[in-house]
Amino acid sequence: MWVLLLWKKFHKGKTHLATGIGVRACELGMSVKFTTVAELVMRLSEAKRVGTLERILKEIGRTQLLILDEWGYVPVDKEGSQLLFRVVADSYESRSMIITTNLEFSKWGSVFTDDQMAAAMIDRLAHHGHLLLFEGESYRMKHALMKQR
Repeated sequence: MWVLLLWKKFHKGKTHLATGIGVRACELGMSVKFTTVAELVMRLSEAKRVGTLERILKEIGRTQLLILDEWGYVPVDKEGSQLLFRVVADSYESRSMIITTNLEFSKWGSVFTDDQMAAAMIDRLAHHGHLLLFEGESYRMKHALMKQR
């Protein structure tokens, strides 16, 4: 199992690359799940509220490649952080993950409400992880319709 952390201080092709890898993994017969972190946390919180959390976690557990897009773009409350940590901990050494983020590791504690939990997530992700840093101009900004002329 591996973890690929796609990081860039500015937007530049991370989601596009993660999607391409996910599509190729599907073509090779792997089960793939792509979601934003905000969407996943919202889904997990709702499942916990209605009593279906274990079913959702089992569904994620059957996935061979989990792609979590926009990691840290939206602050996550304490319960959401705990649920997200559970997904990361359950995935550790059992499934491959791709995470896209603009957030450097030192800022994870502020987004996930708990420095220790953020450190534990980083520890698990970095153990088998590969970090790709993106440089250059944002594709979206380069091709923006609202660009000043």
